Amino acid sequence: MIQTLFGSLDEKQKPSFLERMKEAVTRTRENLSDRIEEVASFGKEIDRSTLDDLEATLIGADLGTKTTHEILEKLRDKADRKQIKNVEELKRILKEELLAILTTTNSRPVQKVDGTPEVILVVGVNGTGKTTTIGKLAQVFRSDGKTVLLCAADTFRAAAIDQLEIWGQRTGTEVIRTKPGGDPAAVLYDALQAASARHSDYVIVDTAGRLHTKTNLMAELEKMRRTAQRIIPGAPHETLLVMDATTGQNGLQQARLFTEAVGVTGIVLTKLDGTAKGGVVVAISRELGLPVRYVGVGEKAGDLLPFDPKDFVDSLFA
Repeated sequence: MIQTLFGSLDEKQKPSFLERMKEAVTRTRENLSDRIEEVASFGKEIDRSTLDDLEATLIGADLGTKTTHEILEKLRDKADRKQIKNVEELKRILKEELLAILTTTNSRPVQKVDGTPEVILVVGVNGTGKTTTIGKLAQVFRSDGKTVLLCAADTFRAAAIDQLEIWGQRTGTEVIRTKPGGDPAAVLYDALQAASARHSDYVIVDTAGRLHTKTNLMAELEKMRRTAQRIIPGAPHETLLVMDATTGQNGLQQARLFTEAVGVTGIVLTKLDGTAKGGVVVAISRELGLPVRYVGVGEKAGDLLPFDPKDFVDSLFA
């Protein structure tokens, strides 16, 4: 998959994942790493006062209050012991703390599926880039030589069905759909039957994101889960929640609602390249306890990258 994401470019011309991640988090890096330099330059010694100034910087990068306080407590302890000699040492320790948080949640393995289509339910509030993400995810799998079927189960919005059809055409992926207003569970049933008959590798399911009708939406998603399980035992094998990085901490409450209702197993964070608050990746991992599976770094079909904690943290301090 990784080797084919960038089409026919020569190997030497392909930007590495680290390079693409660096580009995506440029605004966050300027907001975080450069600000650390400013904070630490006020005094020769890294002490509690310096770290107090650092608190606003970490919260400004959207690490979240809880995560920021936990990290700062560890840094203050080291500062009291004179273990942070300069700004480079401060950055190194901060990187270690961030990586430890991300590694803990992102080490959770993806469920292995043998002999049946892997069913991925994609959920999220309207406007987060959910349908676009599904198209990009299809491109990732197709580039890896896998067969994919898309299920247009967001029947509440005719525009969502049409948008998924467009992505199906772009990626050469068939879309199973019904008329607007149709039963989402019924179109899912048809899609899973078709995928089983064709021995497809993946079925990616678009769902409605009407958070303002929370009770009905969650009941609808639960019905879809039951339908999937009846046709393919163990399905859905992955439930991915699409979050918009530009919404930062505001998106965490939405994430909690979906996680409680439909058993989210991973996060896709879109629009990472459009925010200076990419630290929300850390807040998601720490406060939701969920792995970030993919990040969106642009508008093109190939601009969905598997998330790598080390590359992400290195990018923030490059």
